[in-house]
Amino acid sequence: MREVTASATGLRTHRRISHVFVMDVPGHADTLFITDAAINIFPDLEAKRDIVQNAIDLWTAVGLGAPRVAILSAVETVTPKIPSTLDAAALCKMADRGQITGGTLDGPLAFDNAIDPDAARIKGIVSPVAGHAQILVVPDLEAGNMLAKNLTFLSHADAAGIVLGARVPIVLTSRADTVRTRLASCAVASLYAAARRASASPIAA
Repeated sequence: MREVTASATGLRTHRRISHVFVMDVPGHADTLFITDAAINIFPDLEAKRDIVQNAIDLWTAVGLGAPRVAILSAVETVTPKIPSTLDAAALCKMADRGQITGGTLDGPLAFDNAIDPDAARIKGIVSPVAGHAQILVVPDLEAGNMLAKNLTFLSHADAAGIVLGARVPIVLTSRADTVRTRLASCAVASLYAAARRASASPIAA
C-alpha cells in the first residue's frame, strides 16, 4: 500500500483510502460489508465519514441497492465514556445533512442489535437499520479485524477484500486467505471497476 499512497506517484484521491470485507455468512440472509478492518487503525470522525461513503459507494455500484448502515460500538446509547458512540451519532447527523449519501445510517448500535431483529426488539430499538444492517462500520481496525476473522474461521463465511478510495479498486487479501477468497476479491474489484466505468465517473471520485 505504500506505493498506492505515495503523494507524488500514488493512486490517492481526495477520499480517504479504506478497506471493505465483503462477507457471505452461512445462515445469515444478507451479504455483510465490514469496514474498516485493514487500513485505518484508529480513524477520526473525518476518516470515518469517508470510510462509510466508500462502503456505500461500493454497495450501490455493484447493484445491491441502497444499504442499511450500522455504526457499531459496544452499546447502543450515546455516552461520552465511549468515544465511538459520539462518532456514531455524529455520522448519523452528517447523513441527515447530506454529508454522507446513498444509504440509511443508524448508530451507535451494538453488533447483536445491528444484525439480529430479536435483539433489536428486546432492547426496544426501532429503526430501519437495527436488526437488518448490511454495512457494519467498526470503531477501529482491531475490532473490525477480529470480527471479520471470527466470521471467517468460526462461522465459515466466504469473504472478499477490497481497498477503496483510490483511483482504482485494489485487491488486498491476507496471506492466510484461500484461493476462493482471492478469486472473490478479484471478482468484486472487477464488478466495481466496471460499474464506475459505466457511470462515466472516476473511481472513488
